[in-house]
Amino acid sequence: MFKYFLYKFGQFLTNHLSLKTSYKLANFLSVLHYYWSPNDRKAVRNNLKIIKKSEEDLSALTKDVFKNFGRYLIEFFRMGKMIDQQYIKNNIKIEHLERIDKALKAKKGVILLTAHIGNWELGAVLLSVLGYQMTAVALPHKERPVNDLFNHQRESQGITIIPTQTAVRRCLECLAENKIVALVGDRDFSNNGEVIDFLGCKAVLPKGAAILSEKTGAPIVPVFLIRDQEGVFTLTVSQPIYPPIVSKGVVAQETLFFIMRQYLSVIETKIREYPTQWLMFREFCVK
Repeated sequence: MFKYFLYKFGQFLTNHLSLKTSYKLANFLSVLHYYWSPNDRKAVRNNLKIIKKSEEDLSALTKDVFKNFGRYLIEFFRMGKMIDQQYIKNNIKIEHLERIDKALKAKKGVILLTAHIGNWELGAVLLSVLGYQMTAVALPHKERPVNDLFNHQRESQGITIIPTQTAVRRCLECLAENKIVALVGDRDFSNNGEVIDFLGCKAVLPKGAAILSEKTGAPIVPVFLIRDQEGVFTLTVSQPIYPPIVSKGVVAQETLFFIMRQYLSVIETKIREYPTQWLMFREFCVK
């Protein structure tokens, strides 16, 4: 329950402070998080060491990850007040939104794939405000009040939430109705992921997007909302990835790996470009 009250307190504060003051508060608390959480600090630093492969100041980069996480939370708690058409016009640069519309014309649904980078939650809300019917798969939090808090924030912005335990069936239904299903592809929460090359090492990553695409023919469209500065973002829609037409005798596992490799390459590029915006507080490499 401590986490719930902490989040509620953060939500209360950020909704009663200006955005500028909220960012200052987030920066202060993020630095405390950095110093008080040695396990998180170690995990983030080790991840950056693999991604950067250089002699840059890893301590400074690690601290930036914590600060970006604080900004992410501020924006998540305030997104009902932040995101509207005027905010989008003034603060969001949108690149290639037409690719989603083109993918929907195939009438097989669309799998929007993102990662824990920038502000993926805000990205889903942004698309909802722009008129897209969004359904997102979300891992339930262990504490019911925390789970309800997070899902209320999402659903109040018009996003339908599918818990992971019922994800496959409900995602198939949505895609059959030519709807959009949003997933994250950089961390496996099911204990049923695939070991695959990722950012220069072996990692266990989810295969849900590849399975859904193979089963339905739905294209996978990688989408990222990257922070340019506090409160200002760029929404990038990548080229759709279509599942291959499988010849008779081809092993399904090979097809899954083929699809995964394509979209993971897009995610890798984005993480290498913006490593301090990748909010991964566990070591991703398989020991």
